[in-house]
Amino acid sequence: MNDSNTLKFKSLGIYTQHEHVVYMREDCHICISEGFQALTRLRITKGDISIVASLNVVRSDMLALDEIGLSEAAVKALTAKEGDEISISHLEPIDSLRHLRAKIFDHTLDYNAYGEIITDIVKGEYSNIHLSAFITACAGGKMNIGEISDLTKAMIASGERLRWGTDAVVDKHCIGGLPGNRTTPIVVSIVAAFGLTMPKTSSRAITSPAGTADTMEVMTNVDLSAEQIKKVVERENGCIVWSGTAQLSPADDILIRIERALDIDSAGQLIASILSKKASAGSRYVVIDIPVGETAKIRTKESAEQLKKDMEIVADSVELKIKVIITDGSQPVGRGIGPALEARDVLDVLRNRDGAPHDLKERALLLAGELLELSGKIGRGEGSKAARELLESGKAYEKFKAICEAQGRFTEPELAPYSHSVTADRSGIVSRIDNRKIAQLAKLSGAPRSKKAGVLFCAPLGKRVETGDVLYTIYAESEGSLRYALDYHHANSDIVTIQ
Repeated sequence: MNDSNTLKFKSLGIYTQHEHVVYMREDCHICISEGFQALTRLRITKGDISIVASLNVVRSDMLALDEIGLSEAAVKALTAKEGDEISISHLEPIDSLRHLRAKIFDHTLDYNAYGEIITDIVKGEYSNIHLSAFITACAGGKMNIGEISDLTKAMIASGERLRWGTDAVVDKHCIGGLPGNRTTPIVVSIVAAFGLTMPKTSSRAITSPAGTADTMEVMTNVDLSAEQIKKVVERENGCIVWSGTAQLSPADDILIRIERALDIDSAGQLIASILSKKASAGSRYVVIDIPVGETAKIRTKESAEQLKKDMEIVADSVELKIKVIITDGSQPVGRGIGPALEARDVLDVLRNRDGAPHDLKERALLLAGELLELSGKIGRGEGSKAARELLESGKAYEKFKAICEAQGRFTEPELAPYSHSVTADRSGIVSRIDNRKIAQLAKLSGAPRSKKAGVLFCAPLGKRVETGDVLYTIYAESEGSLRYALDYHHANSDIVTIQ
């Protein structure tokens, strides 16, 4: 690289999440000679490490003319240290963008095209704008079943694939859309206590107040490498970790970050996301839970049946044996909505405490039983009974604690210090709950970023309430966040309907 295109790195301490950003003086010789402008995509190199970054132009003296700044994500990717020489050049054309443009105009793509797109996404070649365009181009039913299968295979090929030396590797997934519903830690504990292998890799929240990884992070470490995951599973039969650090279908976590910002979760990419992660984790048997309800993610039985059919076709193409269960999605499951609150529900069920959420317990037993039967290690109709015995004997809780300790720690959940209880303004029967709005309330309180924030829900469908009874309590880590959530509550009188 020409010395004239080299600047010295200066640490600025700027956090941009995962986005690679480079900072240069507008009047530095490189910007002037190369004609670089704000948001230009550049090739940034240190030694033999190279990344693509978006340019932010500096018009102050925070940088000298011969200095360059990098976002924290870019610093990490380049392993840059203060004073290192950084080379800057124009970004060569990204060939896979032609496939993206074709998809934008409703062309059908094949496996090779999706493979090129996913490879460039994982390499960091795509900006957030490109990623947003790809997600949008694939949303709204614009992918046929063949494309969904090809995208799934491309996402599997983009990262590592774990091997376990046994065929009895199981997993489960819920499509989502229900606040609470933290069945996964319970199911993993039951199934691992039974003796099956369940390497559960989970995403963080996409559009919800908590994902399984967010909830588990309250109680244990979830940022485990593929090698660490293997050690935990070999020791305890199971794990419950974040998929991001394990490099299992790494494109999925990049796309999820953009889907979260866009509040989009299209069916095609949802299928590819779920099944690529399951196959990459080495799973053979998978139970899929599709909750259906007026304010759930899947709103009609017809949509659920179509999603079930598509999932079965794609699963077969990647050699997964799945069982899809369509369940009631009319209301939250459990009481807690938000990482720490959901963690408390999980522990109450595993510890067989009086007053533990009955609906969460029964849903977890249903899914665990189906998994045991799907594996072929237990007869049809015997799974739920076996799962109940493992839970109520305390063996599942023992296994859960052992898994947490193997992952690095076990910590009791704590709740945020600021709270406000919303009470019924009339007597009657709870007749309707808006899942989306109760989830939004939890997010506005700070969840999932604030692990202790969220909503404690106390008004299930069919419950008789009297004037002044608590419907739900909002928890927040600051007075400002609590006020923010309460403003939303006051503006929406139909979160809980009483007749």
